[in-house]
Amino acid sequence: MKDIAKRFEQNPLLSPSDIPASREGLEITCLLNPGVFQFEGKTWMILRVAERPKQKEGIISFPILTETGAIEIIEIFTDDPDLDASDARIINYRGVDYLTTLSHLRLVRTDDGVHFYEPENYPSLVGEGILETFGIEDCRVVLLDGTYYLTFTSVSPNGVGVGLRTTTDWKNFTKHGMILPPHNKDCAIFEEKINGLFYALHRPSSVDLGGNYIWLTSSPDGLHWGNHHCLIKVRKGLWDSKRVGAGAAPIKTEKGWLSIYHGANFDHRYCLGAFLMDLEDPSKVIARTIDPIMVPTAEYELTGFFGHVVFTNGHIVHPDGDTVTVYYGASDEFVCGADFSLKEIFSLLNFD
Repeated sequence: MKDIAKRFEQNPLLSPSDIPASREGLEITCLLNPGVFQFEGKTWMILRVAERPKQKEGIISFPILTETGAIEIIEIFTDDPDLDASDARIINYRGVDYLTTLSHLRLVRTDDGVHFYEPENYPSLVGEGILETFGIEDCRVVLLDGTYYLTFTSVSPNGVGVGLRTTTDWKNFTKHGMILPPHNKDCAIFEEKINGLFYALHRPSSVDLGGNYIWLTSSPDGLHWGNHHCLIKVRKGLWDSKRVGAGAAPIKTEKGWLSIYHGANFDHRYCLGAFLMDLEDPSKVIARTIDPIMVPTAEYELTGFFGHVVFTNGHIVHPDGDTVTVYYGASDEFVCGADFSLKEIFSLLNFD
């Protein structure tokens, strides 16, 4: 199994202690899965920041948003027989699922690609309305025709779907609501239109029939999506046997649209792989890596809030046309960086 990631020596680039909590009484538990983009000549990330109250002995507490946007803290005794807290990320209480943290999105930027800081006078993005009461997560960003499209996971008791907001200046945002209903996530819009249409990868899920597969969809306006195709399925016995999901916007190359995606096995180990789609018809998958291109091996990838995880939804392609800097979440707690060579990724693709 070959890992071709060249991890930054400075990893982790960001840890929970590097970012202040959004309000008094909460603490940041995790920094996760940043969307990445360029704006005003600099590289920016839009971080998923997961918060909860400081935990007390014998009690599990977590925040949720009300429909009006206020934060409500729920506290449950850990010995309550109606509580299932076996998963660090999701608990079930009296038949209802809750997230153990509440996520919002925070902007940071860098002058050198390594050291990130919060700029002044740029707002955080928080959940709003009945479909985002458990927060918003894992934002992907693409620039099309002068407008930044932000697709993210909207979470509530109603389910997990894909929300969309757009902006041109990162200070004023237009909200478009939920564009793909539950259960759906991992939505990455292509970096340019194909034959006049928007295209996007997404991941609907099925518990009983089908599975957690990567699908393709198209749209005339970026808001209304249809013409769905199932592209990438899980593979029995391999590293992506349990679920797969898209990373950031596919990269346009001479050979096709290259997507760096995540996959997980039944032990919940998340790795990265790649697949290639036809330039004119991305519903045609040309090639796919058999082995992952990145495997959790560093200490900060193996241990953390949820260990054995590397997960990306953001990258920057360098002017040399070969180097791709992937910014990724490690063990659901840290934000890190690694460089890849497109030539090396292509050498691992299986075209059979």
